[in-house]
Amino acid sequence: MTPPLFLLDALPVGDHAVLDGPEGRHAATVKRLRAGEAVLLGDGCGVLASGVVAAVGRDVVELTLTDRVVAPAPSPRVVVAQALVKGDRGELAVELATEAGVDAIVPWTAARCVARWAGDKGLARWQRTAREAAKQARRAWVPPVAGLVAAADCALVLHEAATTPLAEVELPAAGEVLLAVGPEGGITDDELALLTAAGAQAVRLGPEVLRASTAAAVALGALGVLTGRWRQ
Repeated sequence: MTPPLFLLDALPVGDHAVLDGPEGRHAATVKRLRAGEAVLLGDGCGVLASGVVAAVGRDVVELTLTDRVVAPAPSPRVVVAQALVKGDRGELAVELATEAGVDAIVPWTAARCVARWAGDKGLARWQRTAREAAKQARRAWVPPVAGLVAAADCALVLHEAATTPLAEVELPAAGEVLLAVGPEGGITDDELALLTAAGAQAVRLGPEVLRASTAAAVALGALGVLTGRWRQ
């Protein structure tokens, strides 16, 4: 069984580490770690350290680190612009996309979104979801959830009326791929026109129409195969 992953803001330089706060509480109380058990520590930015539990206290776990590696960032980098989804389906979309390997998530308030965020609570929920999903997937890189999109080398829009299958798109070997996923009500004609005018290409995954909360994960799986990211 793969050791559990715990995230720290920065990994210690030496061979001794302490889990306290929320991570220490989770390790000691929820996971019930015991001396001698293996664990992974990560900083969410590519560094992973292997360790062994040395001692367990009240909401505190002391570790002896035995090895560390630096995982290269996946290439090409895949960013998902995910339309807001009503209820907990938004968090589900983030969870599945993170476990499927997304490198960054951009919340998108599309025209037909039923959900609307007031303040920063929605963003914070998505950020927490991405962090927990990255831990579950034992990912070295935690995808940021933020509202900025840089210029992409390839921009794709999932659309049920598109005639081009995703499998036929020429994808870059490096750089950045932007994938836009619309809301349950679909992307409007005006939005599609704006996106394609900016250089995006409308694509479809197949004959089935997927939910807004699952479409990104399915597309990421396909992109992982098509770009060779899953062989890295």
